Amino acid sequence: MAQADSRVTIHMAASLDGFIARKDGRVDWLETSDEFVGGDTMDPVFVEAFLKTIDCYVMGSRTYETALRFEAQGLGWSYGDKPTFVLTSRDLPRTRDTVEFYSGDLAQFVNERLRPAFRSIWFVGGGMVSGECLRLGLADEVRYTVLPIVIGDGIPFFETLDRDVALHLAEITAYKNGMVELRYEVPVRG
Repeated sequence: MAQADSRVTIHMAASLDGFIARKDGRVDWLETSDEFVGGDTMDPVFVEAFLKTIDCYVMGSRTYETALRFEAQGLGWSYGDKPTFVLTSRDLPRTRDTVEFYSGDLAQFVNERLRPAFRSIWFVGGGMVSGECLRLGLADEVRYTVLPIVIGDGIPFFETLDRDVALHLAEITAYKNGMVELRYEVPVRG
């Protein structure tokens, strides 16, 4: 039985033109030197407290490989000690005990495995995984962090959508570094 208050959030950072990575998977454009005087600051104490509210992460294999590259470059493992589920049928290196690989029915995995065990489930990439999560009606909200850059081509935020999905804008936060976070609620389909 799913926890009554479990929530599935899709969250990614993207360029203004809607790409989460270049076609080759590079995300070298993620750093921003923009300055928006009227924006909020990302208080490290708030960020740390907020991250503690996330119970687990779900990602695709390319996002996992990007996280491993960041870690190899000395940037650390972004997901802390939280359970991290990688959706893949490929044989990938498992570098920590908190990582688990899954290949199979996504709706069954979310509804029968994740929702009963976790209250706050975050899908953090990539485009195919996010698109499938939204297409299957598994997401409760979408958090879209827009960076102040246009890259022209790349991997879209959502792939494999076969229909329109109406969202409800619930919150907007502009930051001093020029990023804007949009939080949308996904209406329950009837």
